[in-house]
Amino acid sequence: MEEVLIVNDHVATVKKVLKEEASAIMNLIDRVNLDVANIIEMILSCKGRVVVTGVGKSGIIARKITATFASTGTPSFFFHPTEGLHGDLGMVTKDDMILALSNSGETEEVIQIIPSIKRIGAKLIAFVGNEQSTLADKADYLLCIGNVKEACPLGLAPTTSTTLMLTLGDAIAIALLKARNFSSEDFAVYHPGGSLGKKLLFTVNTIIGITKKNPTLTHTSTVKDAIFSMTQSGLGAASVINDEGRLVGIITDGDIRRAIGKIDRFINLSVEELYNKNPTTITEGALAVEALNMMESLKFNVLPVVNEEYEPIAMIHLHDITRLGF
Repeated sequence: MEEVLIVNDHVATVKKVLKEEASAIMNLIDRVNLDVANIIEMILSCKGRVVVTGVGKSGIIARKITATFASTGTPSFFFHPTEGLHGDLGMVTKDDMILALSNSGETEEVIQIIPSIKRIGAKLIAFVGNEQSTLADKADYLLCIGNVKEACPLGLAPTTSTTLMLTLGDAIAIALLKARNFSSEDFAVYHPGGSLGKKLLFTVNTIIGITKKNPTLTHTSTVKDAIFSMTQSGLGAASVINDEGRLVGIITDGDIRRAIGKIDRFINLSVEELYNKNPTTITEGALAVEALNMMESLKFNVLPVVNEEYEPIAMIHLHDITRLGF
């Protein structure tokens, strides 16, 4: 019984923290005003980079904001203020904007680099909880989350304050993304690695370049011709074209199997009597993940690829895509 009470106490604590931080985020909405919009406009017009800085937990949040900015079209890098005091201020130019995070607004290392930032000519945005702080007073622009109560019962560990900074940083990054008309194709350029990069960058043409398969038959070909073509390609299907070379249908091994028991002398039949005259197709420029989703939803194993003239240029198999790691 005692163990159950302890477990329930843990659950209650976790729920309490989540409610407190969620409530703080909702309250932050009321603090968002034209000052935030002006900062976003300044960043959009910035000819340099957004240099994000902070120490301790604020520094960790600063790194995350930097990564989000950089991956969504806003040139950005993290700058450690301590290293800045020992030469790294040379990375900062007059065209940059400095986004300095400090809940108290009195972080010594951050305060110490302000004179150099002013001398360089970069604009300074204070991202603070205390709008009466030194950092807020010295800054050109102010982002303030307000004096919030930390979820830590001791009131010591940065919890709610860092959550608010991270959330507002994300919101600004997304506002910048929308203002720049940043597309999924742009996103892919900055994320070429791993499964995400494959989903965003790999097109059907990528698969065609690897498989190089395009089994075709004319509408007057026989079932025997179809069997040979399917066997040679290993795809279990073939595109059917007319005299102009345009796609008119697709015939699969399933079409042939279903006809065996129904039609006498089926081996000499024309494929025109069996093929699907309304085939589902895809173009070579479509994303590979789009082809995958189409084949999975329709329960297809193969998909003809056509050009602008509706001529079949390849045929891809479901396994061709999954082998690429999708």
